Amino acid sequence: MKLTDLFGLEGKIALVTGGSRGIGKMIVEGLLEAGCARVYIVARKKEQVDDTSAELGDKVIGLVGDLSQMDGIQKLADEIASREDKLDILVNNAGAAWGEPFEDFTEAGWHRTMDLNLKTPFFLTQKLHGLLKAAATEERPAKVLMIASIDGMKSNPWETYPYQASKAGLIHLTRRMAARLIKDDIVVNGIGPGAFPSAMNRAARDSEDIVKRGIPSRRVGVTEDMAAGAIYLLSRAGDYVVGTTIPIDGGVVNANVSGNFVDPGGE
Repeated sequence: MKLTDLFGLEGKIALVTGGSRGIGKMIVEGLLEAGCARVYIVARKKEQVDDTSAELGDKVIGLVGDLSQMDGIQKLADEIASREDKLDILVNNAGAAWGEPFEDFTEAGWHRTMDLNLKTPFFLTQKLHGLLKAAATEERPAKVLMIASIDGMKSNPWETYPYQASKAGLIHLTRRMAARLIKDDIVVNGIGPGAFPSAMNRAARDSEDIVKRGIPSRRVGVTEDMAAGAIYLLSRAGDYVVGTTIPIDGGVVNANVSGNFVDPGGE
C-alpha cells in the first residue's frame, strides 16, 4: 500500500469546530495538506473566521456560530446539511477554560466550560450523525475526533476545576461513543494536547522557556506535531484505532518523572 493511501484524505469533507485559531487551525492546515476537498471551520468571532479562511484558501469555508447552546449546535448542523449530503470528518475542537479560586468559583464559569467542552461534542455529533453515516463504509469509515487535553489525564496545579473535569469526561465519552458509533462504521477517537502555543495557552506561547523545562522532549508542540496526530487518526492509517485518546505532549503524561511540569492549558 502506498503512503498516500494510508495517510491521504483526498476528496474528504471535514468540519473543525474552533478551527479559526490555535490547535483547531493546526488541524485544518493538516487536513488541507492531506488532500481534503473542503474544510468547514466554525467559531464565534467573524473576523477570526474570515481571516483564517482568507489565509488558508478557497477550500476552507468559514461559518460563524456559538456552539455552547443547543440552538447554535442545531443551526450549525442544519447549515452543513444544506451544503453537503455527507460528512467524512468531524473534529470537535471548540472548548473553553475557566479558572477561579476554589472559594469563589462561579456557576457561570462552571456551566460554560462543562457545556462547551462536554455537552457540545456529544450533541453536535448526534445532530451530524446522519451525514456521517452517509459518508461511512466498512472499508472507509467516517471519523470523529475529540480534542481533549492532558489535563484530563493528570492533574495540574491551576484552579481550572471544570476544565480538568470536562476533559476527563470527554476522554471517557470518547470511549462510550466509539462503542456505539462503530456499529455505523464511524470511528471515534481523541487527542490529548499538551503544551501548544495559542491564545488559550498563553503560557506555552509567551513563556516557552519556562514551560519546556517540564516537558521530557524539551520543547513545546508545533503545527506539524498536531497535524500529524490528527491525520493519523483521521486517515486510513488510524482505521483500526477505536475509542482511544492519544496524548500529544512531548512525554508529559507517560514519560515525565521530574514532577515540575508547568501546566500547558488547553486548545
